[in-house]
Amino acid sequence: MPKSDTKTERKVGEVMHEFKEGDLKSSSGKTVRDRKQAIAIALSEAREIGGRVPAPPRKKQRKTA
Repeated sequence: MPKSDTKTERKVGEVMHEFKEGDLKSSSGKTVRDRKQAIAIALSEAREIGGRVPAPPRKKQRKTA
């Protein structure tokens, strides 16, 4: 089963293009300079439009002795 679909790939491509052009803004309105943040924004927007995206990573629980 594929992890993503064409809607997701298209949205991620659009957002990464904005990032490379220097036009991508974060929610605070500042220009995004970090590639990982741009990818996070792209996946978030893909989830909003109903694209098939892997679930965000979960925090690991520490075992206490």
